[in-house]
Amino acid sequence: MARTSKLKSFLLAAGAALAASAADAQTFMPGVSTDAKIPTVAEVLGAAPGTRITAPEEVIRYFRALEAAAPDRVKVVPYARSWQGRELVYAVIASPENLAKLGAFEDAMARLGDPRETDAATAADLIAETPSSAWLAYSVHGNEISSSDAAMMTAYHLLAAEDDETVEKILQNTVVFIDPVQNPDGRARFVTRFYDTLGMEPSGSPIAAERNEPWPSGRTNHYLFDMNRDWFALSQPETRGRVAAYLKYAPLIFVDLHEMGSDSTYYFSPEAEPFNPLITEAQKGVLEAIGANNAKYFDRFGFPYYTREVFDAFYPGYGAGWPNFLGSVGTTYEQASSRGLTAERADGTDLPYAETVRHHFVTSIATLETAAVNRESLLQGYYDYRKDAVEDGRGGPVKAYIIPTQTNQAGADKLAAVLAEQGVEVARTNEDFRACRTSYAAGSYIVPLDQPANRLVRTLMDPDTGFPEDFAKEQERRRAKGLSVEVYDVTAWSLPLMWNVRSDTCNAKPTVDAAPATATRIPPGTLTNADAAFGFAVPAGDVSASRLLAAALRAELPVLSSDLPFTVGERKFPRGSLILPKAGAPDDLAKRLAALAETTGADVFGLDTSYTVSGPNWGSENVYRHHAPKVAIAWDEPTSQYSAGNTRFVIERQIGWPVTPVRTEDIASDHLASFDVLILPDGYGYGGVLGGRGADALKEWTREGGVLIAFDGALSWLGDPKTEFSALRRENAYQETEAKKAEDAAAVPGVLLETRDDLAAATTPAAARPDRALGVLVKAETDPDHWLTAGVGSSVNVLFSGSEIFAPLARDSGTTAVSYASKYELLLSGYLWDDVRAQMAYKPFVTVEPMGRGYVISFTEDPTTRAYLDGLQTLLANAVFRGAAHARPVR
Repeated sequence: MARTSKLKSFLLAAGAALAASAADAQTFMPGVSTDAKIPTVAEVLGAAPGTRITAPEEVIRYFRALEAAAPDRVKVVPYARSWQGRELVYAVIASPENLAKLGAFEDAMARLGDPRETDAATAADLIAETPSSAWLAYSVHGNEISSSDAAMMTAYHLLAAEDDETVEKILQNTVVFIDPVQNPDGRARFVTRFYDTLGMEPSGSPIAAERNEPWPSGRTNHYLFDMNRDWFALSQPETRGRVAAYLKYAPLIFVDLHEMGSDSTYYFSPEAEPFNPLITEAQKGVLEAIGANNAKYFDRFGFPYYTREVFDAFYPGYGAGWPNFLGSVGTTYEQASSRGLTAERADGTDLPYAETVRHHFVTSIATLETAAVNRESLLQGYYDYRKDAVEDGRGGPVKAYIIPTQTNQAGADKLAAVLAEQGVEVARTNEDFRACRTSYAAGSYIVPLDQPANRLVRTLMDPDTGFPEDFAKEQERRRAKGLSVEVYDVTAWSLPLMWNVRSDTCNAKPTVDAAPATATRIPPGTLTNADAAFGFAVPAGDVSASRLLAAALRAELPVLSSDLPFTVGERKFPRGSLILPKAGAPDDLAKRLAALAETTGADVFGLDTSYTVSGPNWGSENVYRHHAPKVAIAWDEPTSQYSAGNTRFVIERQIGWPVTPVRTEDIASDHLASFDVLILPDGYGYGGVLGGRGADALKEWTREGGVLIAFDGALSWLGDPKTEFSALRRENAYQETEAKKAEDAAAVPGVLLETRDDLAAATTPAAARPDRALGVLVKAETDPDHWLTAGVGSSVNVLFSGSEIFAPLARDSGTTAVSYASKYELLLSGYLWDDVRAQMAYKPFVTVEPMGRGYVISFTEDPTTRAYLDGLQTLLANAVFRGAAHARPVR
């Protein structure tokens, strides 16, 4: 009761103080007078900052009000729309002189960014007259709420503060970019739910409905992506627009402002170890300067903070990571979250929302001051970084990457396009050529390394970035003691590996007729022999065939596919190839297929006969007719929102087939019978939601011809002997010594410990799980005789995280369609514990278990993680479409 009274008094006092602030300065920066012509947050939105959580459209409205009041100093620029149609904007704030010369600033940064065209003397002249710049990015996670309100306060302070030396210095020397709401869909989800449950006064209880979000949280966007991991994958429209805006201006400092747990304080740079080895010492020095200036402000106001302990700078997919590899300095700020208007902390104190907003505001201003004070050194550092990158590319052992298109045309095309979208120079060859003793066909791609984006190319294209040896030893030591490992994200992310695209290195830059590659992810496919007498065929081999299959079924065209390879005339078609006979098809089949080839990137070949030189004819039992499957996905608890959203995105937006989200608790209903395929995403606790009734309903549905596809954590339920669904079983960690028996007695037999290794063995739990893998890329080999792997190469690459290793599946229970390689060939990229690597060898990645007239298809790792495992898309498409084609439901 005392705490409630204390909280109420505090809120009243805070509200009064903020109301006074609204009438006075409203800057959260004491002693500053303000220009009354600049509208305050309260005047535009009706509430003082920190007293209300603003909706995304309100934030944009405020920035447009600022633009209207001071058009000579602020410009609001739309740069994208979210999946739900919400506008994303950034604001440019500068002195009238600098804003009027924004075009000249853009040109100067482009010239400084290409030292091949700009010599040192010219660069010095540009640096003397070019402003510094900083990009402040707020609320990429929609439920990390304080930063968007801080964005409004930062903009207000820069425009309204009078006789403030710091602001004058910032505007004179710096162009400021503010991205106030990076994730409007997620923020809207959070804000709506918050106000739906808010009562007479806010509650700080951890279990208050207003603070305890239901599934899915506001952290993610419409397709439930963590967009702070999307910077090089560029899967989401919000990220693609943001990267394009960044490339336009090349801001020197990029800050991503986040929130963390309520019981923490504030985190800012410098980042924790390990640093990506391609981040330079000069960039680390800038991070030190940023942190030191932030600390000066926090000491002034008595705000607690910490640095270096978490949030490493190894993974390049963060907003605070990716800019480093193009010459900027990226950094992360984390504020303890009130996750509402107030939070009760474990130490008995309360954390009001206004306080969290103010902290982000203070670091925003402090960072801008750092950018302003260090204008010349930051510009010089940017030029030097780009110059060194070019020189490293000229002098290093690898001069170019070559991406041939013969084995995976769709993957190669997308890889070249995504690199080009990130400012990487990519050339497409116009003729056949030889380089480094290898022959390449016209249409192959060359990525030279003597370019300013060299380091971005290397971190995205190198098979392995290289885990720092000293840091790895320290993690091995911590692991041996049972301490947590200090790795924040994955340790492997090579795009060629993740997309199963061949990428060759060459020690000389090829000399060949080539043109800059366009950023076209799906170049149009072609149709040949439109007047073919029998029909058409589409060769399997990359995801374009899956896209065309989905498009043809949506267009209600008859489609078949072959489990075996076949040859018609001189043209060979691999297993999994599609057959579209004219019989039973619309008269304009050729015209329709030509249009589908153009949009899907697949090549379609006319066949004058169905007679094959080798392989099955279209009437064979090895040729299956495809029906348009109705696909459902479990939606809601206990699924991982990332897995559910990413899977839906991959199937809908990358393959092109609609997916119906079904509340998990409704899976047991009779309405499931209307679906052909059901996907259980990664997640733990399915048994608690579905129970025995749900398990029985799923078994009956599968026996009647349904295809159940399950990922990762869902297998812990399906593979539970109590569920009696799948024969897959999770393994405990392998132990060389005999497993210890549990003892209930007060005393147990004595043991002798002669070494520290003996102690480690004695203290290891008898049924321990394998230690968590740190996000590594591993090789898995496909069964060439199973229909699930049709159109897939002899191996695929898998992102392995966590500790789920499954025992081999007995042949009388089903087939292991894809299994991990030997321990000697397994690890492709990243850092993996030796004992885990040994235990993973030959274990299943994908299994197929027949059940009645249907199938259970299990992926022991999620194939849709972050939608950047393109090399697994054909496997997933096969599970959906070929699984449904091979099932035998009563139709």
